[in-house]
Amino acid sequence: MSTKQGRMGWLFASPYLIYAFVFFLIPLVWSLFLSVTDWNLISPTFSFVGMENYMEAFKSPGVQSAFWVTFKFMAVFVPMVVASSIIVALIVQGLPRFKGLFLIGFFLPYLASGVVSSLIVKGLLSYNSPVNEFLRNSLGLDINWLGSPFSALFVVAVIIAWKFTGYYALILTSGFESIGTEIYEAAMIDGVTPWQRFWKITFPLLYPALFTVLILSIGVTFGIFTEVYQLTGGGPNFATNTWQMEIFTRAFSNLQAGYASAVAIIASVVTFISIFIIRKLLEMWGKRNGWN
Repeated sequence: MSTKQGRMGWLFASPYLIYAFVFFLIPLVWSLFLSVTDWNLISPTFSFVGMENYMEAFKSPGVQSAFWVTFKFMAVFVPMVVASSIIVALIVQGLPRFKGLFLIGFFLPYLASGVVSSLIVKGLLSYNSPVNEFLRNSLGLDINWLGSPFSALFVVAVIIAWKFTGYYALILTSGFESIGTEIYEAAMIDGVTPWQRFWKITFPLLYPALFTVLILSIGVTFGIFTEVYQLTGGGPNFATNTWQMEIFTRAFSNLQAGYASAVAIIASVVTFISIFIIRKLLEMWGKRNGWN
């Protein structure tokens, strides 16, 4: 590569490098610095406390709940959003025309504001809402949707699954489109049933797109904030207290910026390790079955 080509490469890469430096490297260094201080966001001075914030965080009920809530939410949200995305992709794939129009319709919730959708759901699930009035008067069910640990977690999972289903369905639809029709035609000639066709042909060939959707959906579970903040505030009894909610509460409600930075660093490490392990397990599963 000539010197001129090298300079052109750096020139075209410079916007991303500048973006990464300003919005990633500088905040990371600042967070690492704050994590070893006791700062209240107001005082002009810092007091260094070393590893005290980290030690306190490991013993904190809020941090412990954030750790377990993330994996509980993952167990509910990931199967829900992957299944709904596959169903939507299959429905769109079976349409004779206007596939793009329907995909855009399913994709629109991804562009919707999380604050707006959360407020609408909060109104629908309030005690005197038409939904709860119908359940009480017609079915005799009195459900405190946001006051019960499991139902609150489930409601948040449903909202976020509704938001991301269309986006993931786009990825899966591209995977469906990459499967040649001649493979299905050969399978039909051999007398393969629709169920066998899905598990023996579609699912293995769809694995790369499905792998992408799984990793993206797992990553979402570590960054939940808007829906939890609007609907439950992390309650009841820390049942929906995510990492982002814990960081926000400590930093802006309790004015413990140093402690919140330590929690953010711990959350980053947990996120990286968790996604790395899950990704390796999925890759091993795919290789064992010969899908990748």
